Amino acid sequence: MRIAIMESLGISKEKMAACQAPFIAEGHEFVEYAKSTDEAVLVEEAKDADVMILANMPMPGSVIEKCGNLKFIDVAFTGVDHVGLDAAKAAGIAVSNASGYSNEAVAELALGMALSMMRNVRQVEDRVRSGGTKDGLVGCEIKGKTVGIVGLGNIGSRSATLFHALGANILASSRTVHAEVKDYITQTSLDDLLSRSDIVILHCPLTADTKGMINKEKLALMKKSAILINVARGPVVNSQDLADALKEGVIAGAALDVFDKEPPLNADDVLLSAPNTLLTPHVAFATEQSMELRADIVFESLRAWMDGKQINVIL
Repeated sequence: MRIAIMESLGISKEKMAACQAPFIAEGHEFVEYAKSTDEAVLVEEAKDADVMILANMPMPGSVIEKCGNLKFIDVAFTGVDHVGLDAAKAAGIAVSNASGYSNEAVAELALGMALSMMRNVRQVEDRVRSGGTKDGLVGCEIKGKTVGIVGLGNIGSRSATLFHALGANILASSRTVHAEVKDYITQTSLDDLLSRSDIVILHCPLTADTKGMINKEKLALMKKSAILINVARGPVVNSQDLADALKEGVIAGAALDVFDKEPPLNADDVLLSAPNTLLTPHVAFATEQSMELRADIVFESLRAWMDGKQINVIL
């Protein structure tokens, strides 16, 4: 089989070679490409492939439709909203994701963002570099605060564990009520969670139901002292509504790792000029450990699919 790796998986050459070796020994061929958003380039690269491996680069249905040999899309990512699933389904193409590889990485960044926002880390660093003091920038502890987690999957559950360890009270809202959760997690409605939480963390997937879910009306439910953290998907939040809420003091601050588009952001993006923000370029999933684990899952999925035992099934 011809296996097209459409973008870097963020691992060393040695790790990649080790992952590919068993398949090459069986006569399969790997071709590797740099990330591209040019559809004509993507079609040329993938048109003869039996298998496509990609991470979070967009793979439109219009490209998938032109790949007549394609049988399996192996997504090295948890979310798959960037893949043309309708086209894949219509063509009978199997799709798997790499769910689970970034549970620790994303949860830890959410915690780091919360600590940074609560303790004004960016601002006090600027103060010390400019010869200033902490005056007016004394922060708050997470202990005793209420943390609301939207999306109680594996990552959300891990975040709950980390924040509980610091003494926070944990609320959670999810698409379904989970029958088995830790006794320190209180499941409630989204509106109740927003109104009661000091820190709101988004860990939910991007779906038709969640797109634009955090909008002007939902932000108005939050405490004026509350902080919003988005390590889920950018379009879950209405960017203009959030920027307005920050400028008008509806909420105290926001830490965002995801946006309406993948960074680099346009210079006129409304969130770049919004006050009291901590912005990172979609790095929550990316650690040395998570990249290696992701590669293991991707190649395990490839093996399972070849053996007729597909795992991590999306389609």
